[in-house]
Amino acid sequence: MLPPPPTRRLTPPGGASGVLYAILILLVMFAGAALIGWLLSGLTARLAPGAPPYLILVYMVGALLLAMPVVARLFPWIQNWYYLFPALVFLMAFTVLPIAMTVFYAFTNYSGQNSGDPDSALRTPATLSSDRRVVTVPEIPEGQPLATYLKCRTDSCVGDTVVLFDEEASTPVRAKVASIQGNAITLRTAAPDTLEVAQITRLNRYEGVGLANFREIFSKASSALWPVFLWTITFAFLTVILNALAGLILGVLLFNKRLKGRNVYRTLLFLPWAVPAVISAQMWGALMNQQFGIVNKSLGLLGIGAIPWLQDPLWAKVAVILVNLWLGFPYMMTATISALSTINEDLYEAASIDGASRWQQITNITLPLLRTSFTPILLSGFAFNFNNFGIIYLLTRTSPSGSGGPPVEGQLSTAGATDILLTWGYNTAFAANGGQNFALASAIALIIFFLTLLISLVNFKAAGVFEEARR
Repeated sequence: MLPPPPTRRLTPPGGASGVLYAILILLVMFAGAALIGWLLSGLTARLAPGAPPYLILVYMVGALLLAMPVVARLFPWIQNWYYLFPALVFLMAFTVLPIAMTVFYAFTNYSGQNSGDPDSALRTPATLSSDRRVVTVPEIPEGQPLATYLKCRTDSCVGDTVVLFDEEASTPVRAKVASIQGNAITLRTAAPDTLEVAQITRLNRYEGVGLANFREIFSKASSALWPVFLWTITFAFLTVILNALAGLILGVLLFNKRLKGRNVYRTLLFLPWAVPAVISAQMWGALMNQQFGIVNKSLGLLGIGAIPWLQDPLWAKVAVILVNLWLGFPYMMTATISALSTINEDLYEAASIDGASRWQQITNITLPLLRTSFTPILLSGFAFNFNNFGIIYLLTRTSPSGSGGPPVEGQLSTAGATDILLTWGYNTAFAANGGQNFALASAIALIIFFLTLLISLVNFKAAGVFEEARR
């Protein structure tokens, strides 16, 4: 008798290994579909140069639709995971891929000058020989040697890439170099018959530079990294402390049931939190204008001179902290009121009978009982403000010096007085090295990640989170 055919497993493997096994199968299926889409789109581009680029997505989706039944036949239990497949795709596309690209770029020289794209600013006229193998450049820009103009890795330029254009410069064509001699470039393969070469340019390649970006950051640490890091810590700490104190005081006052009109006060004090920060921050930027802002005009009525809120480095930092206090105290106030409602009123009645004053009740009952509720709020508030990009950028972008606040003597131009680590990285990415320096910004992002991780571990250790988790 023949043995019965093996039965396919209908239930998924259990435990963490089963989850990893399922994710691995889905990733292999997705990678296979991506490979098929890439190959088919490349073939289509060869046969029909005018084909739209989004065809690669069409091919990928088609390949996935064909692969899913096949994989489900081999692994019947994987069908349950198909519902999670879109979420995994979005996770890979919008979380894993950006993180991987950030780590990759941190060890390259990727920037506006080294983007991997053709250098359109230095296109120069060129002619093509009859055999379509030799490109001649009559005049090289700035009188440079041809190898220098092409940014070749070696003097012979063998294996480097040049970019050819037609008269309209509509479709760039990349070609490998076999050799150069004088002003003539010999191509490895003949140029396409459909291309009438009229111009040529170089390819602004980016390449790995190892730890060069990190060495540059730490070599200039005294002029950017450490001042910005110290201000980031100070800004996050002061914001959390001031917001917590303001919210605690107002919450205790407004929780008093004998206070008339307390709901009206709560509503009015809640409004700064209800208005979007995008609007509030820019509104405060206008209110703090040194010449025309209503804040300085009001101070002038009291005989106080105009304060350079967003022009002076110190006052700019004060302005950022005050505006962030305006935006943040309603949250702390609401959290305080919510936490106070959980405290048993019998404790206060017993304390009153024992002769405890109102202040003694607050210090011996209210504050100790609020500690458990406020600890995670304060920790999360510190982590949020450590990377609070919005308030710094939106408030200071209206200042005469632009985003980041006024410059500080001795600091890099990309690190203004109010810049925290995150906004400094943003300025480095979009306001340096010809407008873009993604490699250096990626290195800054990695440093921010490790600093944030270290601070979070210290906060959790101080708050006893790890000990609580072991219980």
